[in-house]
Amino acid sequence: MHNNTQLFESLHTDYHSMVNQMCMGFMKGDVDLANDLTQESFINAWRSLDKFKGASSYKTWIYRITVNTCLKYIRDNRQKHQVDIDTQPQLPVEEDRSDTNQELYLAIGQLGELDRLIIMMVLDELEYEEIAKVIGINEGNLRVKIHRIKKQLKKILEK
Repeated sequence: MHNNTQLFESLHTDYHSMVNQMCMGFMKGDVDLANDLTQESFINAWRSLDKFKGASSYKTWIYRITVNTCLKYIRDNRQKHQVDIDTQPQLPVEEDRSDTNQELYLAIGQLGELDRLIIMMVLDELEYEEIAKVIGINEGNLRVKIHRIKKQLKKILEK
């Protein structure tokens, strides 16, 4: 068990900011909700640590857990999200976050669930091969999806 504690602490240190950024994208910039889901993702990772088989990197594994945690939250709260769809999410103003980042999170928030997932991984500079593994499609299809997502984001940001 001591070994798992050290491993978990290392994973938390290495991937906390990545997981939090991912949750921010899924939660359309809602900092408190993103923080809650970040914590929930790491709780899920801790619970699953003994089940890690090494078939992928820890980074890919943590991504998958984060994606599943966020998608579960969205599914469980779909009714609430459907009611709130017309309201613009309010991003808190933070000194280290530029207006461009705020606009980007708002634009990403307008994408579908899978597209948000993909673009957040692209922004995290994950290799396409790793992204393809996380979402379960081949790299060729992924490249087409990324191209379409970028075009869609550009349209949203130009408005």
